[in-house]
Amino acid sequence: MSLVVISAGAAQGPDPKEEQELVALVKEVQAQQLEIAANQTKIAAKLADVAEAIRVARVYTSRGR
Repeated sequence: MSLVVISAGAAQGPDPKEEQELVALVKEVQAQQLEIAANQTKIAAKLADVAEAIRVARVYTSRGR
């Protein structure tokens, strides 16, 4: 995912303080994206565990009939 920023004052040079704040925000968003990706991986693993538990439970219930 990419972040596009359009400045209204493109003719002027960027304010160093604003540029530093923007860089800090971009880094924060990138860190959040990495955390989200890691969480999605964990969720997928837990869903696979639940699906396997359901499959095993169905096997055992079908044997009991």
